[in-house]
Amino acid sequence: MKKALFSPIILAFLVLLLLVVIPNQWIEKMIPKSRITQAATELNPFMFQGKYVQQKMLEDNHFLPIYGSSELARLDRFHPSNYFKETKGDFTPFLIGRGGTESLIHFLNFSEHTGQLKGKKMVFVLSPQWFQPKGTDESHFAPNYSALQGYDLAFNKKMDPTLKKKAMERLVKFSPIQNDPFLSIMYKAEITNNPWTKRESAFVRPFAFVYRELLIKKDLYYSLAGGISRKRDISPKVRNKSWDELAVQASHFGKRRSTNNHFYVSNNQYNKIRKLVPSLRDNKIGASYGESPEYQDFQLVLDLLKESGAEPLFISIPVNGKWYDYTGFPKEGRTAYYQRIKKQITSEGFEIADFSNHEYDPYFMKDTIHIGWKGWVYTDKAINDFYHGKKINVEVVQAK
Repeated sequence: MKKALFSPIILAFLVLLLLVVIPNQWIEKMIPKSRITQAATELNPFMFQGKYVQQKMLEDNHFLPIYGSSELARLDRFHPSNYFKETKGDFTPFLIGRGGTESLIHFLNFSEHTGQLKGKKMVFVLSPQWFQPKGTDESHFAPNYSALQGYDLAFNKKMDPTLKKKAMERLVKFSPIQNDPFLSIMYKAEITNNPWTKRESAFVRPFAFVYRELLIKKDLYYSLAGGISRKRDISPKVRNKSWDELAVQASHFGKRRSTNNHFYVSNNQYNKIRKLVPSLRDNKIGASYGESPEYQDFQLVLDLLKESGAEPLFISIPVNGKWYDYTGFPKEGRTAYYQRIKKQITSEGFEIADFSNHEYDPYFMKDTIHIGWKGWVYTDKAINDFYHGKKINVEVVQAK
């Protein structure tokens, strides 16, 4: 009985030990070269929170990383990943982000790859909804937090110390860092002059280093295993079309799919909220996106990208004007955001495609908050111009 009981345990232990001691280089050699291309549209959280796949992607100039949040999963035929594949663009969009992926998460991700960002073109999609009065919260931060990226920040010696300290002062307020016995001490040692805390940090640092190495190996195994491909709408109908023609096509496409409401929201999305709609009328009176801790979090991103020498294009997405008016969200509370975020970006010398004047443009948005259809066409053009070094003119497309 004892032999039958302990044999599986011993076997499991030996297998685990074998997985740990296998050199990282051996695992890397087993990861297929096609893995990076496959990951470009998977929107796999393991990839967001890891290191290997993004590292390889950034090394390949054929990929154009697009950072954002939940809008990236709206893979209709006008979405950048589908449009540039069907029209055989000069680059492959690589999507990084999901719901709740806000500034602090992107900061940690960028900090993981500071040495690879110099001269790297990228696109960063901003959502007004990030800029809540209280900023990001545990429900958005915790599911998207990466322990590997958190540890790599602690061991990062290349980042400007002042920027690193500012980031840690913010990050240490969240439970994934607070509840980590190694990381919490190491972060606190960076932001305090307390000699006892610094001694504690020196003591735990070797253990943290070993744990970090295990996280790196775990990431390699996840990269080897791969993810699950997403359903995409790649259509030849977007080929050989002018931007005007594409915008008209997108408007017709959206109109056929938004027939059960007057908010220009897709039927499927509206059906999900239909019963709640009456109760949401005027429930946002007095709201604003003009003041939020998110602006300081976003500044961390800007500072890091500038320090790293990256070349980002920021996409400023509007809200659905008709819906926001219905909920009573004041126009000035939205305008304050558009103006502040644009000033914040341009003051750092970065480019922005500002679509804030499209709040009431039919089918520019797919639902109450996510860009889609016609909005993707405008975004595609801005990305194409940016990639090829052209001046970005967001008003070139004039669809009837």
